[in-house]
Amino acid sequence: VALVESGGGLVQPGDSLRLSCAASGRAMSNYRMAWFRQAPGKEREFVGGISGEAAVTRYGDSVKGRFTISRENAKNTVYLQMDSLKPEDTAIYYCAAGDPAWTVATIATGYSSWGQGTQVTVTS
Repeated sequence: VALVESGGGLVQPGDSLRLSCAASGRAMSNYRMAWFRQAPGKEREFVGGISGEAAVTRYGDSVKGRFTISRENAKNTVYLQMDSLKPEDTAIYYCAAGDPAWTVATIATGYSSWGQGTQVTVTS
């Protein structure tokens, strides 16, 4: 499956932003989906994940209560709604797809397809 992220940008602290990830190829419902992020000089970090039919969602500790992952399988699109953004949320955000679809993995090795990333910068 090929993945293309969009929606990144430059925002101020406290603002909101919604990222989108469009999947092409095999139906997205066959995959668990996730967002990871990587800041300069840091390891790739799990942000949020969602199972194939959205029955299960998981979040990284640093974004719980602020970020929401969702998916529209009919549109082959997964979203990341980011609220109350902080400067430490600045990173390149990557969309990822993996299987089996009924679980959510929180490590990068649990995903086999990756997008090219979209930059999110939070600064005043």
